[in-house]
Amino acid sequence: MEKAERSLRFMVEKWLVMAPLVSVRVTRGSRARSNQRRYVCVEALQSAGTFAIYLFRQVDGTWDVFPADAERPAMSVF
Repeated sequence: MEKAERSLRFMVEKWLVMAPLVSVRVTRGSRARSNQRRYVCVEALQSAGTFAIYLFRQVDGTWDVFPADAERPAMSVF
């Protein structure tokens, strides 16, 4: 997928498009302690209640519902 198709706005619209929403807002944003990568919590207020989704910034700058894989030690062969 192209980066534009994995922007924060695109991912929020993708995951929340099917619900009849009253309002959508970012309620929390910070960095994860383990790897210092950014994440946000987006809440959607619906007639049935509140729906929240966490999105995580990936190494390439895109956003996803899964945290980025941890960097692991690797060996190179010369």
